[in-house]
Amino acid sequence: MELKLEVVVLPVSDVDRAKAFYEGLGWRHDADFSTERGLRVVQLTPPGSPASIIFGEHLTDAAPGSVRGLHLIVTDLAAARAELIERGADVSEIWHDEDGVFHWAGTAHRVSGPHPEHDSYASFASFADPDGNEWVLQQVVNRLPGR
Repeated sequence: MELKLEVVVLPVSDVDRAKAFYEGLGWRHDADFSTERGLRVVQLTPPGSPASIIFGEHLTDAAPGSVRGLHLIVTDLAAARAELIERGADVSEIWHDEDGVFHWAGTAHRVSGPHPEHDSYASFASFADPDGNEWVLQQVVNRLPGR
């Protein structure tokens, strides 16, 4: 059986502001529709991604900005960071974790700069949407077997 992740729901407080933010980053606008019951769904897809995000009105009861650690995989972290900054995102400096393992909570283990020994899976940058939903850029040049 195949299980393919295709959509992640993001909780946002202002649908049009979120839509403008993600479109400004260059994400493909897939859908924006409303139903007679007041449901509004906006779907956007990051460039090159098979998975999309959706947000809207009456779509989730999660607190706006409560999503953390969504990973966007890039082959050139510095270039991706620069492009996102050009497009209006407030992207952190590049960092790695002191022990080479991504720590999901907090910034206590972060060391400034790319990881000195590894090209893949060890260097990161991060940014948030206007509500505070967190995205992590992770550089992967050579994938591990089976990935």
